[in-house]
Amino acid sequence: MARLQIDRSHYGFWHAVATRWGDQDPLGHVNNTRFYAFDEDARTAYFGALWGDDPKFWQEYGLILGRLSCDFVAQLKHPATVDIGLRIRRLGSSSLCTEGAMFDGDRLVAVTEGVVVWFDYKAQKPARIPDAVRAKVMAREPVAPES
Repeated sequence: MARLQIDRSHYGFWHAVATRWGDQDPLGHVNNTRFYAFDEDARTAYFGALWGDDPKFWQEYGLILGRLSCDFVAQLKHPATVDIGLRIRRLGSSSLCTEGAMFDGDRLVAVTEGVVVWFDYKAQKPARIPDAVRAKVMAREPVAPES
């Protein structure tokens, strides 16, 4: 996974997720599959905050996940609150690359990388990301996404 050095100041959006008792595996640490759910929580909160209550989003158009990977950096034990910084690292013509940095306090525990595609749900195919959406993403990001 190619990425910039993890620096909290690179993330313009933060989302906290509390672990649950059921997130643990038999070894006593948060199971690796839960990090994908943590990323989903942060990603949907990031984009939900951009569109507000636009009824067309998620019904006529929006984003669809194409790929998600995770680098596990350190074990995470329950109970914990995972602080997730989410940013758009690349902004293409119809897709975006997300990067999620997950922290337990000051300790980095995981980094996710996703590809999400702007999708026309009526036509059932990818579409060009609208300029208004690009502008909202660019306004939020402290480090400009690659294009």
